[in-house]
Amino acid sequence: MCGITGILNLKHRPAPSLDELKPMITRLTHRGPDGCGYYTDEQVGLAHARLSIIDLHSGDQPIHNEDGSIQVIFNGEIFNYIELRKELEQQGHRFYTRSDTEVIVHLYEQHDDAFVNHLNGQFAIALWDRKRRRLVLARDRTGIRPLFYTLHGGRLFFGSEVKALFAHPAIKRQLDIRTMGEIFTYWAPLPAHTIFKDISSLPPGHLLITTDGTLAISKYWDWSFPADIPDRRPAEELATELKELLIDSVRLRLRSDVPVGAYLSGGLDSSVTTSLIKHYTTTPLRTFSVSFEDKAFDESGYQKQLVDYLGTNHSHVLCKNAAIRDLFPKVIWHTESPILRTAPAPLMLLSEKVRSEGYKVVLTGEGADEVLGGYDLFKEAKIRRFWARFPDSRMRPLLLSRLYPYLESSPMANRAYAQHFFKQGMENFDTPYFGHTPRWTTTRRCWRFFSNDVKAELEHHRSHEALENMLPADITRWKPLNRDQYIEAHTLMSGYLLSSQGDRVAMANSVEGRFPFLDHRVIEFANQLPLRYKIMGLNEKYLLKKAMQGIVPDSIRNRAKQPYRAPDSLSFFIDGKPAGYVAHLLGKQKITQAGYFDATAVARLMDKCARGKAIGFADNMAFVGILSTMLLDEMYVQSAGYADQTYRRCNYSGNYSGNYSASYETSR
Repeated sequence: MCGITGILNLKHRPAPSLDELKPMITRLTHRGPDGCGYYTDEQVGLAHARLSIIDLHSGDQPIHNEDGSIQVIFNGEIFNYIELRKELEQQGHRFYTRSDTEVIVHLYEQHDDAFVNHLNGQFAIALWDRKRRRLVLARDRTGIRPLFYTLHGGRLFFGSEVKALFAHPAIKRQLDIRTMGEIFTYWAPLPAHTIFKDISSLPPGHLLITTDGTLAISKYWDWSFPADIPDRRPAEELATELKELLIDSVRLRLRSDVPVGAYLSGGLDSSVTTSLIKHYTTTPLRTFSVSFEDKAFDESGYQKQLVDYLGTNHSHVLCKNAAIRDLFPKVIWHTESPILRTAPAPLMLLSEKVRSEGYKVVLTGEGADEVLGGYDLFKEAKIRRFWARFPDSRMRPLLLSRLYPYLESSPMANRAYAQHFFKQGMENFDTPYFGHTPRWTTTRRCWRFFSNDVKAELEHHRSHEALENMLPADITRWKPLNRDQYIEAHTLMSGYLLSSQGDRVAMANSVEGRFPFLDHRVIEFANQLPLRYKIMGLNEKYLLKKAMQGIVPDSIRNRAKQPYRAPDSLSFFIDGKPAGYVAHLLGKQKITQAGYFDATAVARLMDKCARGKAIGFADNMAFVGILSTMLLDEMYVQSAGYADQTYRRCNYSGNYSGNYSASYETSR
């Protein structure tokens, strides 16, 4: 894992210099604390911050071909690099390192832009072809590794994180109101959008190629589902194939020249990855987990069950509410986006523990729900579609009572409210996003806290049209569950779970996450499955559970799903009083000055939270979203002299005394 950044002249400009590149890559040293490398010529400048995991001694980047005409910097891992290297050597290519990066150079020589189709990995790549004067940027299929870019003054600036772009004095900083509206609806920006105006994200599975001063973006891979799914093969045969694919995916993701650990949440997905490591590899099993003092969120009992069953060497960290409060500013510095839940904070605490124990790499179970049909949302949508065919039925909605048993304030606690809640969006029955309507409707209630100016700007922004424009032309021919999966993978998963809750909080502590369920072979196999093998009745991830019979303990394999969550608004109040930085940022003066939110509405929300009355999703999401937006504005937009700072850690005093400032430690 690493950080990359660079500058390309699209028009005649002075050559990019080290004086420009060094401040940009310095912002990314948390991603790569083991060294920096540079390449410059008259048109391009490339910079790389290295986290050494494979080929510790000779894998410094940029990596080049035999004559130096192709230069590559790369963030991520190519898991099948050993097999690719053998093929390339047989075709006459010569290597000077043992790194996975070098296969990218020679694959490009061999296959041109189709080189990405041969990669099994997670990556953000910048490849400079000096002879053809072209830059190729590539992002992995599911968006595990980030890559941002912007155009300014005839130049293309790019980097692993937006803060690298902002280190250049030419790049302006302003929040984008329309994207703010998307986040406060979908939990994440729609693909290619970011919260910062004129800064774009290269979408998952896409290439950006510049030739002769022009820029073209193309898709090389996407989730795809057949209109008709044959149901001929028995479940036992499919379960065996799924198990074999997952074993190989885990095996590939254990490739490393440093020790590899695994996250263990106590749920099915992380239990699968750890159990496969134990039963099918020789890698010593080292596991890590987070637990909570609030029992409503704690899964430590299930974690202990699996630790005892596998005999793993295990470490855990207890996350208290105070830790969420204290870590939250640092979390937002790294997410570079407003977030609606505090869930990334405990995971940042966990990655800090991993790093302190001497580990740089962990496997996680992320992606299993999207790939194999695990979310309650999918089951909810199945029931609602059943209900929509018989809208006057009183019996069919009762099936919803089997969902969300882990929520103290479940929508099903009040039957009349549940009927109203889940009936939302029934008029959208024929739309591809029907299954997501209740969630998005709840989240969009946060809009009532926007200022009048923001509401006016959002009034004519039809975000659902923007969403529909990103969908495949044939999505209406897919089965309803497959539509739900596609939208979930392209909104919440890539825009939030793999970003704010994944890459950003792990790389804040120089830890690389790897995701066996997001191997593209696993996804492509699962996308061809009959729907009943994903959700059998209301039994989610049916085929995965069948595949893991005898491998994962039945007490975990068959337990009711409990999604990972963390305490929200209550974490920020002490004896009914908000923490210092919270009181300051959400006070009338700051709210009015920033202009994003209505100060009176925010004050009412603060009072509700202080009294412990914000127990519903909408209030908690609004509070976290407003606070994270205000932190983001303070750090990236308002902070004078930011470009002169070399950031390592942002500390906000919980006891605000009237002189609000962020303190920045200098980088190594």
